[in-house]
Amino acid sequence: MGGSNPDEKILSYNDVVLRRSDLDILSGPYFLNDRIIEFYLSYLSSCHASQDVLLVPPSISYWIMNCPLIDSLKEFVEPLHLPAKTLVLFPINDNDDVSKAEGGSHWSLLAYERNDNVFIHHDSSKGINRSDATRLYNRVRRFMSDSGSTSNIRYLECTDSPQQKNGYDCGLYVTAIARVICLWHGDDRNKAKDGSHLWFSSVKEQVTPSSVAEMRNEILGLIRGLMEKKQGLPAG
Repeated sequence: MGGSNPDEKILSYNDVVLRRSDLDILSGPYFLNDRIIEFYLSYLSSCHASQDVLLVPPSISYWIMNCPLIDSLKEFVEPLHLPAKTLVLFPINDNDDVSKAEGGSHWSLLAYERNDNVFIHHDSSKGINRSDATRLYNRVRRFMSDSGSTSNIRYLECTDSPQQKNGYDCGLYVTAIARVICLWHGDDRNKAKDGSHLWFSSVKEQVTPSSVAEMRNEILGLIRGLMEKKQGLPAG
């Protein structure tokens, strides 16, 4: 890399600013940081633009989980318009130190599906983020309807969610599962099915160790392509 600055801003995409160091993370077998996950979720939101789908940035999910004043949460979550959403995805990070930016050592995904009125936790490492996911669930569930009712809302731990084979791909599993869920939601054929099916079979079929490993190159290529486009250069 020579004398390149790791903090150099390389791309602004929607509300996300990526830096040179993010390319290094994607180029090697490293743990994904908040920025990369937020970028990819923002990209998915652009690809699957729908007023009833919300992919929550990691920082927002984290604050909902750790806000010290629970009574102030209502004002914080109101701009998310959660009662109007049929699908909401929350990335979960296990950082237990709110003063430490970019902390934590594991990512997982909590998904809410309104038709079945259920929160589903996908964890690629044997459910080690379960306590964090249930904390977010308990914090946010009363904001999912205008009435504030929590009746009939369920929490489900997806015990057969695809599992990572190493200690650093958890963030990639979050991005891969989020993509499959968005594709599932966008397919009208799935909306006619019994809600108990949800997206489970699609996730099991499409999120494999090889497809997850390829996500690194895919996200890296996506970022480089957007960089070239912004610079007015031909892609590739």
